[in-house]
Amino acid sequence: MIGCDCAVCGSSDPRDKRSRSSVWIRTPEMSWVVDTGPDFRNQCLSAGIRHLEAALFTHPHMDHVTGFDELRRFTIPAEVSIPVYALPSCLEVLARMFEYAFNGENLYRGYLKPDPRPIKGDFMLGETLVTPLPVQHGKVECIGYLFSRQGRKLCAYIPDAKIIHPESMLALAGVDTLIMDALRHTEHPTHMNFAEALAVHDLIKPRRTYFTHLQCEISHSREEPLLPDGVKIAYDGLELTWK
Repeated sequence: MIGCDCAVCGSSDPRDKRSRSSVWIRTPEMSWVVDTGPDFRNQCLSAGIRHLEAALFTHPHMDHVTGFDELRRFTIPAEVSIPVYALPSCLEVLARMFEYAFNGENLYRGYLKPDPRPIKGDFMLGETLVTPLPVQHGKVECIGYLFSRQGRKLCAYIPDAKIIHPESMLALAGVDTLIMDALRHTEHPTHMNFAEALAVHDLIKPRRTYFTHLQCEISHSREEPLLPDGVKIAYDGLELTWK
């Protein structure tokens, strides 16, 4: 946190050095990113991301969208665009913020060329079924995502939520891995705290749960040993695999 002298902000534990929440998903057919916050460029460099076939967005808050222009690196040829999946309300904000990319007038080599894909329900990315998960996060329309392959609900990613709506909770039944918002211990008006996230974990009962979108109230080494079996704290550079 800017201007913060707490023990976590001054920690030497690399797991406490947190950039904005995002995930990069790779399958045998393709790869995509969920959200492009202001740290997106450095995240791509750190993770060695050289190819992207799509970008998905949860909502248009600045910590999830302001690295959007860095997607231009993945649309270098003049004829190449990148599919951008988001709710219509989120696409409207992106088109307003990055009008020069969406107006169709700058179709040159090296420029960002988004191909907007409004989310109206489930869709496919290669052989992965993507299910949008409506959640309540303040006053903005917001979703998480469930990723399934061959009928298996492999992973759900919900970085910003205060309440997971009933239809989304139903969709999460049987998911293997749940990555979700758990901002801190104290109450917050638009994010789940640890107690609220643990209650969701207890209801869904995934094989493993990771807490993300953490504030500096949370020390990785102090907090993770106190969590129940199957619940861990995510960190920058964490890699998860499914077979």
